[in-house]
Amino acid sequence: MRIFLDANILVTVLCNEYPRFTACARVLSLCDDRRFEVYTSPLCLAISAYFAEKKSGRAMARKKVALLVDKLRITRMDGDIARRAASNKQVDDFEDGLEYYSAVDAQCSCIITYDRNDFHFAEMDVLDAEQFLLRHAVKDR
Repeated sequence: MRIFLDANILVTVLCNEYPRFTACARVLSLCDDRRFEVYTSPLCLAISAYFAEKKSGRAMARKKVALLVDKLRITRMDGDIARRAASNKQVDDFEDGLEYYSAVDAQCSCIITYDRNDFHFAEMDVLDAEQFLLRHAVKDR
């Protein structure tokens, strides 16, 4: 199963934000589970790096982001993705449209985020970390 992690999932892990940290870290750990291909976008990484730098300083943030880059699969963001996001009248926030269409392009079947309403236009599952874990990750273990 291909899943896409929104920036807020990554920020929660990089900045140790409780109470959501445990579920988000568990979702991120699915990179090591052969049942899942875990994706994020370059934009989500940039947002995560920004907040990690504010919390931990530049050097530590770079190390943390480098670990994410090594573990996660990175979606493509190009002109086609931007055009699709800009032309969808249901997309309220261009950034969310970019993330959504990069997830579509990577053939993800689910977006994991705590801003589920931002993806109201999505034609795939949009779940928070706890919902995803209950629905998908704890099965067949």
